[in-house]
Amino acid sequence: MKDAWRYFMAEFIGTFALVFIGGGTIITSPLLQVQAAVVNIAFAHGLILAILVTGTMRISGHLNPAVTAGFLVTRRIEPMMAAVYWIAQFTGAIVAAYILKALYPASIVAVTRLGGQSISADINLIQAIFLEAIATFFLVFTVFATAVDPRGPKVGGFAIGLTVTAGILAIGPLTGGSMNPARSFGPAVVTHIFEGQTAYWVGPLLGGCVAALLYEKLFMPHGAEDAAAPSATPRV
Repeated sequence: MKDAWRYFMAEFIGTFALVFIGGGTIITSPLLQVQAAVVNIAFAHGLILAILVTGTMRISGHLNPAVTAGFLVTRRIEPMMAAVYWIAQFTGAIVAAYILKALYPASIVAVTRLGGQSISADINLIQAIFLEAIATFFLVFTVFATAVDPRGPKVGGFAIGLTVTAGILAIGPLTGGSMNPARSFGPAVVTHIFEGQTAYWVGPLLGGCVAALLYEKLFMPHGAEDAAAPSATPRV
């Protein structure tokens, strides 16, 4: 815990950037056609996440409570440190949302909910939960495959960012493509609009934990495989 502030700041800055860039892109998206807006939003989230995960992965690199939950259930992070990560992530998201509210035109901010997601009327809550869970499963599976597994390809955060881009392209029109409780909670706190928060918490946390446990049990080197694997271990 002696380096808790270092981990806190890395997670705070990374999640702040994700909400600020992602939310800012959503706020300006009404200026584009619907199809172009979805692509724009997907790539903005993917790019900023790829850059910030790469920039912070030497220290932490989670930037998502669902990723931290995956590390926690696989015992790759202690409960107290997980709490530090979560506090940093949610604080970064809330501060970013407040800054978006202060800097962007009030009329556009009101329409776009500071970049907060909403569930389409074409699906119900259970469908939204499962869509978020599946997309987050792919995200956390990719985190473990590229950033945790010592045998995985070392491609920085770009595979992770591309997974988020793909997830938003697939489910964005239906749920907003959160895959991150902090990403959804920050704007909700500032706008006082908590619509769909159940889906944005339950889905990502469920999908993230299942992906982490599955990868840990089936694909991670253990025992005799450890000796043959490159000497790389997660930072937390």
